[in-house]
Amino acid sequence: MNPLQQRILSQGQVKSAAALDASAFLTKQVDVDLLNWCAQTIGEHYKGANIDRIITIEAGGIAIGTLTALAMNKPLVICKKAASILDNRELYTTSVKSFTKNTEYTLSCDKSHLNAGERVLFIDDFLAHGQALLGMYRVCQQANVELAGLGIVIEKAFQAGHQFAEELSLPLLSLARLTELEPEIRFD
Repeated sequence: MNPLQQRILSQGQVKSAAALDASAFLTKQVDVDLLNWCAQTIGEHYKGANIDRIITIEAGGIAIGTLTALAMNKPLVICKKAASILDNRELYTTSVKSFTKNTEYTLSCDKSHLNAGERVLFIDDFLAHGQALLGMYRVCQQANVELAGLGIVIEKAFQAGHQFAEELSLPLLSLARLTELEPEIRFD
């Protein structure tokens, strides 16, 4: 059992058969040593994949994306969920449904941050229903860049995200792959 799985068992809080609260170490309070282990593991896994950039979505992906970019010595591109007066007018955009917040948002990425033909690695804290993945895939298509893989901290394998990754033929590394939350947390 890896350090992340151990931490999920000791500090993760099951909120329902579909929801795990990892705020004690991943989302609201970040254990940087644990997250650095995650980033180093993802970086090592993808070191020969000819990645040009790391890409993530605010806010949950920023910490792991930053550390992975540092581990791989690659630039980090952060896609936004909300418009800002500072945004460039040239954006790639797509609509994404958030099951966690029960809302829909417009995912956007500045066109100047992605170059056609590049290979990008999508890093995120969770893979669940796969809507963020599908949104990122659409942004990459618009930018004419290759989504070359996924690095996920926690995957809820009993939800649709994994299936979307398979359908898109995307390499996927999940550091903790949950197969069940109730009656107890189980890993693949």
